[in-house]
Amino acid sequence: MIDREQVLHVARLARLELSEAELERMSRELSSIIENVERMNELELEGVEPTSHVIALENVLRPDEPRPSLSRTDAIEPAPDPAQGAFRVPSPQA
Repeated sequence: MIDREQVLHVARLARLELSEAELERMSRELSSIIENVERMNELELEGVEPTSHVIALENVLRPDEPRPSLSRTDAIEPAPDPAQGAFRVPSPQA
């Protein structure tokens, strides 16, 4: 079972502040996850191929084909404060 100190350690690494109730709940939930993984480790998987999806996926994305788009002038025209052919945005440090 995952104890309170282990949950606190993981919470510190993730920079999370957990209440006492959350610590208890996370301890139970993480313990349950570990138990399920341990049960899966007991399965006989000889000859079972690893998969990333339950069903085979094929052609899930459209072809990447060039097509007409806006010119730079047309794209910048509606901007509230364009500058030198580019979008002007507030500084993240402002």
